Amino acid sequence: MTLFFGQRRAVPDSSAVRALAAGSVGNFVEWYEFGVYGCFATVIAARFFTPEGGSEAEALVRTYASFALAFFFRPVGAALFGRLGDRIGRRPVLILVIVLMTGATTLIGALPTYAAVGGLAPWLLTFLRALQGLSAGGEFGGAVAVMTEFAPPGRRGLYGSWQSFTVALGLLGGAGVAALLATLLTERQLGDWGWRVPFLLTLPLGLAALWLRLRLEETPAFRQETEAVRLPPGEVAGAIALGAARIMGWAAAGYTFLVVLPSYLQSTLGAGFQQALIATMLANLGFAVTIVPAGLLSDRVGRRAVMLTGALLVALLSLPLLNLLQDPGTSNTVKGAAVFGAGAVVGLMAGPGPAMLSELFPTHVRHTGLGLAYALSNAVFSGCAGLIITETVKRTGSVDIPGYYAAATCAVSVLALAKAPKRKAG
Repeated sequence: MTLFFGQRRAVPDSSAVRALAAGSVGNFVEWYEFGVYGCFATVIAARFFTPEGGSEAEALVRTYASFALAFFFRPVGAALFGRLGDRIGRRPVLILVIVLMTGATTLIGALPTYAAVGGLAPWLLTFLRALQGLSAGGEFGGAVAVMTEFAPPGRRGLYGSWQSFTVALGLLGGAGVAALLATLLTERQLGDWGWRVPFLLTLPLGLAALWLRLRLEETPAFRQETEAVRLPPGEVAGAIALGAARIMGWAAAGYTFLVVLPSYLQSTLGAGFQQALIATMLANLGFAVTIVPAGLLSDRVGRRAVMLTGALLVALLSLPLLNLLQDPGTSNTVKGAAVFGAGAVVGLMAGPGPAMLSELFPTHVRHTGLGLAYALSNAVFSGCAGLIITETVKRTGSVDIPGYYAAATCAVSVLALAKAPKRKAG
């Protein structure tokens, strides 16, 4: 599918490599932080959302409410920074959002807790999460636009898949740092100060990302702006809705298996902190392994075919996977293979996803359109995943809720992927 990309001369390899590096590193920083936040959700709940007499379950729900709030600021950031990116260029916006993300994340590591400042602590955390949401909303659209607009003809799936691949690396990095700290520190040390370390590590990572983006060139498509196609507002809105529905399953299943899993295993199935982290790392490893091959395959057989396969597999296998994890008779080897496989199937959707979204929009609205489609879907189905799953499990007592959630959203994506956009490839 080429939709709004014409055939053009391949850019020099050095420019393409710089574009991949500059676009990818910001995604790594962003998702490293989200991975850390998910891994330390129970610790953050105890330090920021547990007043005297409050229950752990209530604190965890409040923690995920803060998590969700950051996602609901993403569409605002996608609209604000996307409009800037479509007017003044991808490069300056990518520089701005990495500064904002790095500053907000680093400050989380320095925040006073509830014990120190009382009710001000959760408000400060929530404010910084909102800033992260704004910057993340502008990050995706700009990074994917840069990667796909620098990609040579026939390689947009491969280039765009690096956005998802660095998401996986970021989540793996966050889980890896959390697991390392959990191994080296006592539970008391981890709760007192150890949880701050992963957030503070964002500062050097963000500075490296800033340096790469300062060296980035503007994309050829934005500089030339040769496309004659100008979508009317109604068609732009329709493309955004279609794109959001197509990645709904990716958003929901990804967060269910890759981010929410640690706290679910601990709070619902009684797993230890280290066991939960190992399971999360295996799921993210499976996710990382399939992303780039899936993007490359989509350049050969089409985006929809690969993404449909992933969405169908999640819809069919989510509940059986969860039942394996719940069964005390299942060996750890089988459980590890199951969560690895779950991550791998999500990677089939994540690999072609960025290129698919990019191809739905012409240059003059690409940053805004693909950013909004991604942000809206993630705001509802990723950002609310932890809150919906935790609260629903608490109210119903059903431990199968995560499986139903992932399966239902992927079923919707199957229907959306089966629908062709109004404009044919050309």
